[in-house]
Amino acid sequence: MHLFTVSAKLYFVNESAAIGSGLRERKRAATRAAITSITRKLTAERGLSGYTVEEVCEQADISRRTFFNYFPTKEDAVLGHIDDDIPAGVLEEFIAGGHASPAGEISPTLFQDLVRLSLKLSEHMAASEEETRQLIGVVKKEPQLILRIIGVTEQREAQFARDVALREGVAPDHPVVQMAVVLLGTIARKSSMAYFSEGNTRPYSELLMENISAASELFSQPFELPVPAEGHS
Repeated sequence: MHLFTVSAKLYFVNESAAIGSGLRERKRAATRAAITSITRKLTAERGLSGYTVEEVCEQADISRRTFFNYFPTKEDAVLGHIDDDIPAGVLEEFIAGGHASPAGEISPTLFQDLVRLSLKLSEHMAASEEETRQLIGVVKKEPQLILRIIGVTEQREAQFARDVALREGVAPDHPVVQMAVVLLGTIARKSSMAYFSEGNTRPYSELLMENISAASELFSQPFELPVPAEGHS
């Protein structure tokens, strides 16, 4: 979710197989994270053209083939993997929150659950603050990555729209779903930029809730749809 918090891809057989699968995925996630951390560090220091994939592999203790099994390019490695953005179970809990409402009807707790989801994601962001600051340093070194980040953000917001739609039992292009994605994405970006601005001392969750509260206050104000002028449809 955000240019600097690159928003979020929100994440049974027998028990022993499930445990094995979980261990394998944790190992894969750890390898992905190591590759991303190393490429960000090297990019911040030298720029994208200042090091080779072989150097990354040597530091990560992996083969060149393994690197490309995880990421097609250095740029993709710098941005990280979509599955590493949100802790396991967070998305499932959010989607389950809409099961009590009839399919096709927007649940009365959608906004509250979106706020709760945002706060949980802010906790995850706090845990990975150093990585996020590292990404900011990389973008300053290689500003052309901003276009790549925007593209990734759009993909992840489209996925989030599908996740919200699944929860609500509506189509991803439902106006409320689309507005939820746009509003939460904008709030996350604004909060992130304020949080990582020079001299900021306020916690991210506080900035996030301030912006969510401001949006809630604005949209809770009564309004009347303007009456079309005579002669206009």
